[in-house]
Amino acid sequence: MALLNHLKILDFSTLLPGPYATMMLADMGAEVLRVESTKQVDFLRFAPPMDGEHSANHMYLNRSKKLLALDLKQDAGVHVIKQLVEQQGYDIVVEQFRPGVMSRLGISYETLKAINPRIIYCSITGYGQNGPYQHRAGHDNNYLALAGIANYSRRKGKPPTPQGIQIADIAGGSMHAIAGILAAVSHREKTGQGQHIDISMTDAAFALNALAAPGLLACDEPPEPESTLLNGGSFYDYYETQDGRFFSVGSIEPPFFKALCETLDTPELLALHSQMMSPAGPEKEAAMATIREGLQKAFSSNSYEYWLQAFAASDACVEPVLTMREASEHPQLVARKMVADVPRPDGSHQPQVAHPIKYSDFEPQYAHTGGAIGQDSRSILLELGYSTEQIDELIASGVTLEPN
Repeated sequence: MALLNHLKILDFSTLLPGPYATMMLADMGAEVLRVESTKQVDFLRFAPPMDGEHSANHMYLNRSKKLLALDLKQDAGVHVIKQLVEQQGYDIVVEQFRPGVMSRLGISYETLKAINPRIIYCSITGYGQNGPYQHRAGHDNNYLALAGIANYSRRKGKPPTPQGIQIADIAGGSMHAIAGILAAVSHREKTGQGQHIDISMTDAAFALNALAAPGLLACDEPPEPESTLLNGGSFYDYYETQDGRFFSVGSIEPPFFKALCETLDTPELLALHSQMMSPAGPEKEAAMATIREGLQKAFSSNSYEYWLQAFAASDACVEPVLTMREASEHPQLVARKMVADVPRPDGSHQPQVAHPIKYSDFEPQYAHTGGAIGQDSRSILLELGYSTEQIDELIASGVTLEPN
């Protein structure tokens, strides 16, 4: 039995944060109906790389979801949403518009709550539903910048580096939305009452300062570039091999540092560990510099393959920096079944990142990849009681559409 098969979600979100959250919920068994505009097509539908006619990103983020196309600026489109809430049991909404948009469309939290008081309505925005930035546009790097993360996550004297993943979007927006929705579901099961969830990706990114913020707020010690144990202020870092590859070194604790020095054959560095852990001062800085130089010299003395073999048998918190392809084929991720073959609408399969949570009594089922806009419009409207003639009229008037 699916974990969340009692949940029915209307997903109005686009781009990454909302779609990633609802994909995770769909993986857990929730029934997700994605409602897309008939006129303003989601950018990710056509963002490369393309797998045939569809973006690989779109096919991943919208797997197992039903797809309904509606023009919500027409009353007939809004009426369909209200019918889905009233007649079909959709009682969770995820939306990602700027504050006020859903109200102007006529499907605000208060409007849908009047139809079903159990409605859980999750709004994901860059800056939240209030405050001076509530209507301001933003992207992942903007949220990380305002949250204070980008400033101390860089080298001294160097600009912040664009991240390869969208930290504020996913760790901030998607994951906090999932946690908020499931907490609200638990509350609803006890009280019968739904609620509005306000997710600000900037708030959530600020909350990710789990080790930096306490030092500032409680001790007035703000983090600076390369000033802490984990942001480049120690030997916890990346080191280049003779042939231009890199290894991550996280050997902070004494047993791991000892294993590191033994594998690298740098016994002269062992005695410096205690000095490195001492309070800030010239002695600590000198020890740190010596350790970093010694580690880099050691890694530079041999090839990537040599160190790969050497550290395979060493419990030193040292791992190679893999390419995306290498990661997808790594024995650990293969053993964890982190790549799944998901059916395409045409019956073939596409490899995708699998659901990352492992359950003792549940195995995620992937119904299909994301498909064409409006793919399920006709079948959904038929379930609501529309006749074939009425659906044809809605298509002709642009209220909905279906694939050619």
